[in-house]
Amino acid sequence: MYSLKNDLLEISVKSIGAELCKITSVRFGTEFMWNGNPEVWSGFSPVLFPIIGALKNGSYIYDNNMYSLPKHGFIRHNKDMVKLAQTDSSLTFILRHDNNLLKSYPFKFEFNIGYELIGNSIQITHKIKNCDHKTMYFSVGGHPAFKCPIFQDERYEDYLLEFECIETVNTHLINMDNGLISHRTQPMLIRSNTLQLSHDLFNKDALVFKDLKSRKVTLKSLKNGDIVTVRFPDFPFLGIWAKPEGDYVCIEPWLGIADSEGTDQNLETKVGILSLEPNNTFNAVYTIEINKMHLV
Repeated sequence: MYSLKNDLLEISVKSIGAELCKITSVRFGTEFMWNGNPEVWSGFSPVLFPIIGALKNGSYIYDNNMYSLPKHGFIRHNKDMVKLAQTDSSLTFILRHDNNLLKSYPFKFEFNIGYELIGNSIQITHKIKNCDHKTMYFSVGGHPAFKCPIFQDERYEDYLLEFECIETVNTHLINMDNGLISHRTQPMLIRSNTLQLSHDLFNKDALVFKDLKSRKVTLKSLKNGDIVTVRFPDFPFLGIWAKPEGDYVCIEPWLGIADSEGTDQNLETKVGILSLEPNNTFNAVYTIEINKMHLV
């Protein structure tokens, strides 16, 4: 476990999976992240790479060969993440390809994830380098889970999500039998920028947004105001999720998306897939900001 601390916040990052697992107010001791209760959901903020969500039949096709990857890829739960650098305000971890990974993902790469504590914010930077002689295909994303409710005088239903823009969008429904994106959609925001939280909101799994104008979402308490803001300028897709019985909500910036039910499983044409040429580097950043009124 690694930690960073300034005058306002202390954060902790697990070595396994380089997973952010605590955001704590230095002055008040308030915890802003989900506690990872394994009886509900043992995650905190898994790092998603080189896929997001589920693959059809757990596999994909590249160069006429079939490969298998677990849901959300191989960074989460990975014990081979190595701390590359640490300063008073930042942590960087790296994973490089090896012979074992090449069996499931046939690209030579370096994957860096960095956490930087800047005042009342945590900046999360993903850096992917293509070390191969061919085009590399991948997705990348975040999965941070925020405690909800946070304060003792609140209920889950006292919380809402406020989007940056007025939105009229549907959620793309997930087939709960296989985790794939179905052809069905459901209206979720209609000329609105607020989404009221309730446990049954997630009875059909995650809310999946492909067409948001917003690149900022704030978790708000009706009793205690703005709590957490996630800014994701580099990420065109967004997932909102929790286990229905869980007292948390995940705000998930994605560059990519789960397979659709009708996919041909071709990695190169997968919806949302990114491509990176040999010796090139790709960067994507999102930021978690804790409202200062809860820190000072």
